[in-house]
Amino acid sequence: MNNTGALAGIRVLDMTRVVAGPYAGQILGDLGAEVVKVERKGEGDDCRRVGPPWMDTELGRQGQDSTYYQSVNRNKHSISVDFATEAGAELIRKLAANADILVENYRTGTLARYGLGYEQLKEINPKLIYCSVTGFGQTGPYAGRSGYDYLVQAMSGLMSVTGHHDGEPGDGPMRVGVPIADISAGLYATISVLAALNHRNVTGQGQFIDVSLFDSQLSAMLNTFSAWFNAGTALGRTGNDHPSAAPYGVFPVDDGYILIATFNDREFVRLAGVLGHPEWAEDARFCSMGARVANREELKALVTEALKGKGKAEWVETLNAGQVSCGGINEMADLEKDPQVLARELIVSQQHPQGGTIRSAASPMRFSASPVTYRLAPPQLGEHNREILSSWLGLSDAQVEALKEKGAI
Repeated sequence: MNNTGALAGIRVLDMTRVVAGPYAGQILGDLGAEVVKVERKGEGDDCRRVGPPWMDTELGRQGQDSTYYQSVNRNKHSISVDFATEAGAELIRKLAANADILVENYRTGTLARYGLGYEQLKEINPKLIYCSVTGFGQTGPYAGRSGYDYLVQAMSGLMSVTGHHDGEPGDGPMRVGVPIADISAGLYATISVLAALNHRNVTGQGQFIDVSLFDSQLSAMLNTFSAWFNAGTALGRTGNDHPSAAPYGVFPVDDGYILIATFNDREFVRLAGVLGHPEWAEDARFCSMGARVANREELKALVTEALKGKGKAEWVETLNAGQVSCGGINEMADLEKDPQVLARELIVSQQHPQGGTIRSAASPMRFSASPVTYRLAPPQLGEHNREILSSWLGLSDAQVEALKEKGAI
């Protein structure tokens, strides 16, 4: 048992697959909770097979674990259970009786059919916090649908504001390159669970939490949502331009591209000065944010011309020295040697006893008194069956073998 971290002593039953639910489970594990990942016997988490690419290890050949799986499953134990069998379902009920939190992302109503829904499990454990992560939530006309990140990006309106301007080559709806709806739902699930833990500390009561990818991504639409519902304005696709700020975007320099972000008049004054054109700050076309947005293309051409003669590294240094927000456009390979990444130790290496070295992105949470820890590499399927059934339920080796014979594990 882990005795460090903000959630030390908290037990989590992670009955999730793919990305959103596992991401929530990983965050809870990083915070110190003991997380037991319940996987389908014989198959495991679907995300294990979402590749290529595959882990470049002896056990990571094609058809084994994908690199995708590694990104959201550290700090977890894995047990493999067939809860379609009565013995398997009873095993989950016993584990839930010993858990503080259960996170699941099966289609609405699925677990209840096996006696594993919230109403059934709270009879066994009234203090249980049961978080359900689905595509569209527990209610509404879409409640029975399955939901994946790409689908939710489309249905939430995100793809309507992502991509090139209309009329430009390659225009049309575009997805975000990372599973942002999954990430949002995973974060909201974690926040909800932490809030429910505090509620339980005060009242002694567990509760049910309903989080969906669709709700989460809609909530994350922020300025796009507000522009339509408060001003009747559809922001549309703006490519690398910001819909409400300029100059704010990608600019060519002698050896590639840089990102310049000026989000207020003060920063624009500084940009104009660094580029040798302080008069821009007094120009009626550029002296306010609204004016700069209205004259975006003209301003973009002037900034692009002023940037000629220097490369990325020199401009990034010069502009940041002048207190103008600017940075390079990194590839993943660039991050391995980025000084900020190295200084903040943002790449975590873990040794798996069979899978070799596994690297993942560090938690962004930094605590002065209860830091996150990296205790377990992403597990192999069913790696901890015997260990967890012994420590959580006190089962003997003979009892574990009996469960195997029944097909429960």
